[in-house]
Amino acid sequence: MSTHTFPELGISPELLEAVKSLGFEQPSPIQAEAIPVAITGRDVVGQSQTGSGKTMAFGIPVVQGVDGTKRAVQALILCPTRELAMQVCAEIHKLASFKEGVRATPVYGGASYDRQIRALQSGSQIVVGTPGRILDFMERGLIKFDALKMLVFDEADEMLDMGFSDDIDRLMAAVPKERQTIFFSATFEPRIRRLVENYTTNAATITIQQKALTVATVEQRYYEVQGRSKLEVLCRVIDIEAPRLTIVFANTKRAVDDATDALVARGYAADRLHGDINQTMRERVMRNFRSGNVEVLVATDVAARGLDVNDIDLIVNLELPYDAEDYVHRIGRTGRAGRSGKAFSLVAGREIYLMQRIQRFINIRVERAKVPSQEELEATRVDKTFDKVKAVLEGANYANHEHSIQRLLDIGFSPTEIASALMDLLMKDQVRETEQIVEDRAGRKPDYPQRDFKP
Repeated sequence: MSTHTFPELGISPELLEAVKSLGFEQPSPIQAEAIPVAITGRDVVGQSQTGSGKTMAFGIPVVQGVDGTKRAVQALILCPTRELAMQVCAEIHKLASFKEGVRATPVYGGASYDRQIRALQSGSQIVVGTPGRILDFMERGLIKFDALKMLVFDEADEMLDMGFSDDIDRLMAAVPKERQTIFFSATFEPRIRRLVENYTTNAATITIQQKALTVATVEQRYYEVQGRSKLEVLCRVIDIEAPRLTIVFANTKRAVDDATDALVARGYAADRLHGDINQTMRERVMRNFRSGNVEVLVATDVAARGLDVNDIDLIVNLELPYDAEDYVHRIGRTGRAGRSGKAFSLVAGREIYLMQRIQRFINIRVERAKVPSQEELEATRVDKTFDKVKAVLEGANYANHEHSIQRLLDIGFSPTEIASALMDLLMKDQVRETEQIVEDRAGRKPDYPQRDFKP
């Protein structure tokens, strides 16, 4: 594990502020190795798996290296797919948010030409795109690389697998010879070595070994849902699984706040952890969580780092992380010390592509499960009531009401009818108890600090 800190890597104050705003405290191994070298302008060849934090490993040097006062394209980042290009460009935007004048534009197939052309004409120093569309724009004269200083290949092996070899050669013939080139690839197979030999000079080679990812004792599955239905599905999953302790992960403070408020409003013993929670409150939340007074903890990745709780039964990704390595860290919080655990993800819309990338990264097929229906939820409640009654009967720890039962029998009711009525009363009492908890909590204002709702 890296022992470096971001300020030790030679990063500019603006980029350090951006990294801090994203909640990162310590660089990943590939970031710690690659950033100091790339910042010097030297070519870099990095071997690192998807999800190792490599987007920031090249994103920080790229944003730091461009001049925000000049509107020409100074950096080109090539990605194999539109989904990756969109994801990388989103990360570049976050890194560039504290550096005045720096803009990034995604350029990929399957999207409107007009919007991409307008974005380029307004002036972008950084272009992130797929080889095919970039080549198309270049040949139409819509992108000029006269001022290009940096060229990045993200997931170069996947680019070659998708048949972009000829497109890459044509692009390389058109970009300036005097430039910095950065390659990232999961493998160093012969085709990658040919690219490296042909298109880099005195490159620093950085190899990060992949660690063990997930444990077999963790059951993983995902539910494909509508975005607006995530909270409803989350509640159904928690009700059916009936875990003692659950951590729900979201990507932003706003999402954590919204989810926590919704869970509390529905009667769940839930609380939150994110960057706006001070240390005193954090300790109180964790004390309540460990004791079981809080059953559902909703948290961001940053706030959840270093949590020391071993008996978590269920992890739920309300939102999938952008980095596959964060997924590994999240689900690693259950199934510890040989125990079994469950990790479920709620996937909406284009998150399905993130789920596919995560599966490739962990090299495990995650089962797609059917969203629990209302009928299944009701059956679960019936089963819980049945188990309670069965436990009382087996323990023989109850008062004898033989006289009252006999009176009902004498009136003409059967034993089955009497037992059914009592079971129904018990289930309705449980519903009323939950409704009372909701009402009580709605009347109490939580003493959380003021929030600015920043990511």
